[in-house]
Amino acid sequence: MAPAIPPSMDRPHFIGIGGAGMSGIAKILAQRGAHVAGSDARESATATALRELGVTVHIGHAADHLAADADCVVVSSAIRDDNPELVAATERGVPVVHRSDALAALMTGTRALAVAGTHGKTTTTSMLAVALRTLGLDPSYAIGGDLDEPGSNAHHGRGELFVAEADESDRSFHRYTPEVAIVLNVELDHHANYASMEEIHESFLTFVDRVTPGGTLVISADHDGARELTRRVRRTEAAPGVVTYGESPDADVRVLSVVPHGLTSEVTAEFTATGERLTFTVSVPGRHYAHNAVAALAAGAAAGVPAADLADALASYTGVRRRLQLKGEAAGVQVIDSYAHHPTEMTADLEAIRGALPADAPGRVLVVFQPHLFSRTQELGREMGQALALADASAVMEIYPAREDPIPGVTSALVTDAARAHGADVTAVADRERVPELIAGMAKPGDLVLTMGAGDVTELGPRILARLAEPTRV
Repeated sequence: MAPAIPPSMDRPHFIGIGGAGMSGIAKILAQRGAHVAGSDARESATATALRELGVTVHIGHAADHLAADADCVVVSSAIRDDNPELVAATERGVPVVHRSDALAALMTGTRALAVAGTHGKTTTTSMLAVALRTLGLDPSYAIGGDLDEPGSNAHHGRGELFVAEADESDRSFHRYTPEVAIVLNVELDHHANYASMEEIHESFLTFVDRVTPGGTLVISADHDGARELTRRVRRTEAAPGVVTYGESPDADVRVLSVVPHGLTSEVTAEFTATGERLTFTVSVPGRHYAHNAVAALAAGAAAGVPAADLADALASYTGVRRRLQLKGEAAGVQVIDSYAHHPTEMTADLEAIRGALPADAPGRVLVVFQPHLFSRTQELGREMGQALALADASAVMEIYPAREDPIPGVTSALVTDAARAHGADVTAVADRERVPELIAGMAKPGDLVLTMGAGDVTELGPRILARLAEPTRV
């Protein structure tokens, strides 16, 4: 697979165009006037949105979907070598470009702010993009999720700033040359691609090494992995400027307080060098989302945007879909959707939801969890189960495989067994069709249901709400 960026992307063809990362690039190219086409496995709201921009979207994969005049084919790491459109491109000599190279090409000539980290990338990228947009700077952005407002994961802006989510899972963030690099945390994940924390640190260090001369690294002062990366960065020659943020006393942008108010938080942060203290509202609950907002604040300030303006603008962020997104309420039960699939994320979201419930309310937290990837479940299934012990009760579905083939002996039982070992009330559900009725039967007024995972568990929220709303429900 050739990594080079072709001289022209006037007529690109995307394989898997409905994916979060792929669709964003396709949208920006279409907004720039390219004749974009692609294919995806099934119909979706994303496919509809792309067609509204004039993109040709085929459903299913076939060699004849690749137009005769396509000047390149864009793929992600999830596309297999035997994909018929990829095979056709190779046979015809059409250049094949990785998604990250296409995004890097789009960022050429802009002032790029790239958000990396094991957790929180989509939220932080979204917060920063929304704040800059609110201030009238019209940034371009490419995000791994759809914003509640304006409702898209990508935009071609007229301003000089480009905000992008930088994915470490396949080392594709090594392609970017940001002016400001944001690293939220550094943990071991993506076990099919990384064998150790040492490999993770080396990969993040390569990303930071690509910051443009005179640029800035904005990095957490609280997370162990991030602190180790900061130590390594400061030992390198020509290291970028470093701005740390967090609750640590030595943080350059210090989080002084996070005060929960239902499903929002009030955050106070201080730039220690100047003493500037700012208080602003974050529209999602939980300390980790508050830290994401402060990372966005620090990154925007590093790019030269006044911090006070950014703080005010961050209040206009209304969320990103699948990040503690309220799906609705029925029969006195709220249903919220969470993308959390790593134990750290699961714990953070469950603690956030616990903090959002009134202390004097009898409501319980019920979770529908779908493990994501066989490799992740093999390595972290026990920790996932431990996280579920924070719920009052949970239903665990079968593993969502995504791009992976099954691993012998690896099932969702790794999660359920661990959850029970930590005292959790957990039910294994092999048939996803049973979930809405199961949860509706468990839920009582005042309870909160959390659908959790990176797979298609998100589709169950509306069905749970519909079942709750049925007048015949017992």
